[in-house]
Amino acid sequence: MNRYGVQFQVKNRPSLDPEFMPVLKFNRAFLSTAKKPVTFAVERSNGQMAVCRTFVHGTPEMAQADGYYAQRLVKTMLWMKGGFRVYVSGDQGVYEHLKKVYSAGGEQAFDFDYMANVFEHPFEVVLCSEPPQEKDAPKAIGRHLEGCRIGFDAGGSDRKVSAVIDGEPVYSEEVVWFPKTNSDPDYHYDGIVAALKSAAEHMPRVDAVGVSSAGVYIDNRTMNASLFLKVPKDLFDAKVKDIYIRAITDTFGDVPYSVINDGDVSALAGAMSLNDNNVLGIAMGTSEAVGYVDSEGRITGWLNELAFVPVDANPEAMRDEWSGDIGCGVKYFSQDGVIKLAPRAGIRLDESLSPAEKLKVVQGLMAQDDPAAVQVYTSIGTYLGHTLAYYYDLYHCKHVLLLGRVMSGRGGDLILAECKRVLEEEYPECSGKIFPALPDEKFRRVGQSVAAASLPEV
Repeated sequence: MNRYGVQFQVKNRPSLDPEFMPVLKFNRAFLSTAKKPVTFAVERSNGQMAVCRTFVHGTPEMAQADGYYAQRLVKTMLWMKGGFRVYVSGDQGVYEHLKKVYSAGGEQAFDFDYMANVFEHPFEVVLCSEPPQEKDAPKAIGRHLEGCRIGFDAGGSDRKVSAVIDGEPVYSEEVVWFPKTNSDPDYHYDGIVAALKSAAEHMPRVDAVGVSSAGVYIDNRTMNASLFLKVPKDLFDAKVKDIYIRAITDTFGDVPYSVINDGDVSALAGAMSLNDNNVLGIAMGTSEAVGYVDSEGRITGWLNELAFVPVDANPEAMRDEWSGDIGCGVKYFSQDGVIKLAPRAGIRLDESLSPAEKLKVVQGLMAQDDPAAVQVYTSIGTYLGHTLAYYYDLYHCKHVLLLGRVMSGRGGDLILAECKRVLEEEYPECSGKIFPALPDEKFRRVGQSVAAASLPEV
């Protein structure tokens, strides 16, 4: 395979997507001949800094390859850790390229705008002679089981709440709601309060409330979330940014609370069920939701939005409708990935069906061991094997917990088996270091709601 003059080989290719170019393969081939040191640093809130020291070629012949490598690497840093300012040192040409593409009218305008809104700070790319120092602020959070607690999990199609006493759920309910299509934030607020009150009725008191919610949360505030997709920006700023804080304090007064991204809570639930740390949780559903608990059992505060991290260097890779970018995880590790591959396997999907209904069609075929469905899930497993090796490079995670409706049933078993095979055959350096798995019964018992309830410290 060849990308911008960088040659590399891929032994295991998805049968339904043979032009798939694993980003890790490209990166390793690129770095094998790049010798000029450069440093990228990404600044996020409270002076926290993610730093990557790497290399480029710095020659006119490899300028395109240098620009592509830098652009994809910075995008990975932004969506993995988050930030509003990018520092570049070591190469003027790379700096100028990044400043051009990460701008209001540039190729990465979506990232430029998104990060500025999330961090409430103008986005900028800065040239510096000395790179900043790495600075992180992971927090020990969760695993507090004592007392009477509420765990609330806000999803895109239903909301779940549990009353938990000393680590044991005494009541749970699941209510269908429609947050993504509702533009009135009072609809969301009323739904949250109704759930909290419902759980409170089954306990003598409320000592703490933990919230697991899709989206980006900083200091318990909603900075961006698809749950509030239709809410106008002025109402979002006025009523959504503090929606969970208001709902909890209006209902229970001054009780401890914590609001965390649902991916991180899934990873925490996995760590609790495994009785171990260093867990990356990947939920393949409507999108690719990811969370991470580090080797000390802490939540990092990173974005972990790997749905928008590049995994495929193929210039013809599928484009994501929301971000406008190509080759990112959302089109490989979600129901979109299944829907993308199904027609290539000869599976006809009625266009009048919703994405979730299309997934069910393929799952139904997989339950009958249909050869076309087998091809779909095997191809996703091949994607995943290559990509988990890349995620291991990024996180050095030990456990990978694979969740979500794409991983349910026989299809999930096939994805996992193929993923393990590709990892072992193509990335032997990962052998014995990374352990992908499906959730076990203990995880299902601990679950998202108990993990969410355990978030605040009393």
